[in-house]
Amino acid sequence: MKPHAFLRRIEEEEFAPAYGHVRKVAAGIVEATGPAAAPGDLCDIESEIGGRIPAEIVAIDERRVVLVPLEQNGTIRPDARVVVRSRHRQVSVGDGFAGRAVDALGQPIDGGPAIVADRSVALGGVVPRPMERVDPATVLQTGLRAIDGLLTLGVGQRVGVFAASGVGKTSLMEQLATQTRSDRCVICLVGERGREVEAMWRVLSRRKDAARFTLVAATSDESASLRVRSVHYALCLADHWRGRGQHVVLMVDSVTRMAMALREMGLAAGAPPTVRAYTPNVFAVLPRIVERCGAIRGGGAITAIMTVLSETDDVDDPIVELMKSLLDGHIILSRSLAEQGHFPAIDIPRSVSRESERLVSPEQAKAMREATAMLSAYEEARVMIESGVYKSGTSASVDRAIATRAGLGAFLRQPRREDIGFDDTVSRLRHLVPGMA
Repeated sequence: MKPHAFLRRIEEEEFAPAYGHVRKVAAGIVEATGPAAAPGDLCDIESEIGGRIPAEIVAIDERRVVLVPLEQNGTIRPDARVVVRSRHRQVSVGDGFAGRAVDALGQPIDGGPAIVADRSVALGGVVPRPMERVDPATVLQTGLRAIDGLLTLGVGQRVGVFAASGVGKTSLMEQLATQTRSDRCVICLVGERGREVEAMWRVLSRRKDAARFTLVAATSDESASLRVRSVHYALCLADHWRGRGQHVVLMVDSVTRMAMALREMGLAAGAPPTVRAYTPNVFAVLPRIVERCGAIRGGGAITAIMTVLSETDDVDDPIVELMKSLLDGHIILSRSLAEQGHFPAIDIPRSVSRESERLVSPEQAKAMREATAMLSAYEEARVMIESGVYKSGTSASVDRAIATRAGLGAFLRQPRREDIGFDDTVSRLRHLVPGMA
C-alpha cells in the first residue's frame, strides 16, 4: 500500500534538529562543539544581528567540528548556536532549471521567479559502475574545424581545454557552448569575475534556444565551499537529464579554481599540504568529478568539457598532469598562436583526442594523421625555415609541410561564432592533404 503524501512529509521533517555551540572564530573558519553531522553537511550559525549564516562542515574530530561560512555577511559570536539543516544533503533538480541561471545553492540569480523542482537528489551523486558505461559511439559536432577535423570528439567523452591566461580560452568555451549539438548544456563558472558571469548569461539568454542552457555560478568573492559546491550542483543537474536519456554537455570553467577552493578548505580543516601545497582532498575529489560524467548503457550521456588553467605556458603543474591522466583527451591552447591572431589558438600536435580514430572513417583518420604530421614537421624545422637555412629537397616531409602550411593554417583559423558543418570540415580536410582528394 502506497503511504499517504502527508505521512511521507512527516517522515522527511526533523522536529528536533541537532545543534552545537561556537567556541572559536578565526579567519574563514569556525570551530564548534557540534552538531552531530558529517563533513559536507550544511548548518546555520546564529548571527549577532539576529539572522543565520549558512556554513558547511569540513572536518570533525573528537573535540570539535570545523565549519566554513558560506557568506561573509553578519558577525558570529562565541557560544552562538550551530544548527544542522534538515535535508542538508539534498539538492533540487528538474526541468524548472532549464533556461535559468542559479547559484551554488540552486537559487536564481537571473532575476526570474522561484524555481519549482521536480525532485531532490543527493549532492554527492553516484558514480556509474564500470560495466554500466559505454564508449562514445557518435561524433560530437562542435562546428569548429580544428576540433571536428583533427581532434574529433565523441558524445560522452571527457576532454580538457588546457591554457595559461590570455590565450582565448573564454571565447573558445563560449563558442563550444553555443555550437555543440546537444539536448542540454549545463555551464558551471567557478571562481569567475561577476562581469564574466553576466556576459556569458547575456549571450545565452538572448538565443532562440535559451531553454537548452543552465548556468551555475560561484564568483571569486564567494566562499571556497560554494565554489566547490557549484560543480557538484551542475553535475547533479546534468546527471538528472542524463538519467532521462538526454545528451548533456557539461562545461566547467575551471577545474583549477575548484582545486584551489578544495585546497583552501583542506588547509582550513588541518589537512597536510602536499605538492604545490595541494591537500589530499584535491586528489580524491577530482577523479570522482570526472568519473561521474560519460555515457551510460541504456541511458543518456554527459559530455564533459573542462578548462584547466596552467601557471605557465609549459602546462606542467600538478593539476594539469592529474587531469591529463583522468580525461579522454586534451586540447592545448598556444600563446604564440594567440599572439598571431590565430583563433582558435589550438596547438594541434600537442593536443589529442583518444576517441577520434575510432569515431571517424579510415579516410578521415588517415587525413588527420597526415595533417598532424605535417604540422609537427614544420614546427620542428621552423627555425631553419624562417632563418633561410633550410634548402628545398633536404627532407620530403618538411617539403610537404611547407607546401601545405598556408592551406592548413587557413583551415585551422575560424572566425568567432562561425559554425561549420561536420561534412564540410571533413571534405575540406581531405582536399588539403596530398593524395587524399
